[in-house]
Amino acid sequence: MLQKDPEFDTIDKNAIDPHSWVNKYADYLFSYAVFRINDQEQAQDLVQETFLAALERQEKFEGRSSEKTWLTAILKNKIVDVYRSRSSGLSKEIIQADIERSDEDFFDQNDGHWNDQHRPAKLGIETSDALENKEFERILKACMDKLPALWLSVFSMKHIDEETTELICSELKISSSNFWVIIHRAKVNLRSCLQKNWI
Repeated sequence: MLQKDPEFDTIDKNAIDPHSWVNKYADYLFSYAVFRINDQEQAQDLVQETFLAALERQEKFEGRSSEKTWLTAILKNKIVDVYRSRSSGLSKEIIQADIERSDEDFFDQNDGHWNDQHRPAKLGIETSDALENKEFERILKACMDKLPALWLSVFSMKHIDEETTELICSELKISSSNFWVIIHRAKVNLRSCLQKNWI
């Protein structure tokens, strides 16, 4: 029988304790942020901003979730702001140039098939616990860092935060067709990087 994590249970809205937040949640929130934005200093700032925002809004806490869930939701919104700021200022011309350059790297311009050096190979992570492998996680993060800012934002929102396509397009101000091209190119680039560094 599954046991519930008490940190995720709903609580009395008057029972929140801001004095315990740093001890109870700082490490978790930092890990959550740094995995998504891969910048330790900025992740620390976001956690601090999360605690400040929560302090300012603690009277609005309704008790329908745990403190941890509530704080994570605040942090998640701050991370989306980071994604938005990283992707703003990237013109459609830059996005299109990145996509075309990626096409030339990975696909034959004559027939559209994979170039031999980038043809997909098995990654060797098909076992159920492979994603828990710290070495694989380190290499994946390094590969994600090589993505252009907008691509990283789109990929992270879609595959780490599991946001809807509509929300991602709205938050990052991109069209649906741009979204699908970006997510495809991000996956192709990540796969290529993992093949070079993991296999």
